[in-house]
Amino acid sequence: MERSSPAGAGLSQEHLAELKQARQLLEHPGYVARITDVIGMPLEAAVKALPASWSGKIATVTKASLTKCLNVANATLRPTGTSSFPKLHSAAVALSGAAGGAFGIAGLAVELPVSTVVMLRSIADIGRAQGEDLASGDAQLACLMVFSLGGKTAADDASESGYYAARFALAQAMSEASAYLAKHAMASEGAPALVRLIAQIAARFNVHVSQKAAAMMVPVIGAAGGALVNTLFINHFQDMARGHFTVRRLERVYGQEAVAAAYLQLRD
Repeated sequence: MERSSPAGAGLSQEHLAELKQARQLLEHPGYVARITDVIGMPLEAAVKALPASWSGKIATVTKASLTKCLNVANATLRPTGTSSFPKLHSAAVALSGAAGGAFGIAGLAVELPVSTVVMLRSIADIGRAQGEDLASGDAQLACLMVFSLGGKTAADDASESGYYAARFALAQAMSEASAYLAKHAMASEGAPALVRLIAQIAARFNVHVSQKAAAMMVPVIGAAGGALVNTLFINHFQDMARGHFTVRRLERVYGQEAVAAAYLQLRD
């Protein structure tokens, strides 16, 4: 009888431990629970309380924020480096959250593009420290993809991990966008390949933005609460970035198939 290979076969013990930690970050985010504690009510109930007219507005702001942020964020970072500064970016996002919180949900259209650029910059910062070359279109898109991560969605296959379901869902759009960036020095907002990719990422990111908007709408949240909500928001995506770029770093050592197989064999 053929025996199944042990989880992580082929990976060193050190790298297997890193993969386990990455999986814990990617598959079990604590963002929703922490936001619930801040606003004092279930986040799902807060989302349902959003005005119906805001659903379309949030989707529009989300897509516009992602479209604008790619060139802006990466233009301010050197392509390579070995350190990252997550606390600095968290502080910047907290300030924008304080401003947005003072105006409640009405401030989202102004605040979200700013905080999204800062978050992408922090994501890129973390990726660079994990060996990503930000001059590469593939690395830039890997940074943008982080906004689609954070657990399973209703459309994901129950047999897949949330992380690999997201990667599989975006695979074709990522490949087309990467091919486009390989031929162009700068990303054009109207390029069909990028438009398709951003639309798919925005659909997932919109879930998180709706949760954030719902939290900001709670009457007692105010400026201080807005700062805290934004801090939790960026901390979530920093965790997703740490997990994602750890997986990508290990894939550069062992290959995508070996790391994916080891990841999917891991258990809680």
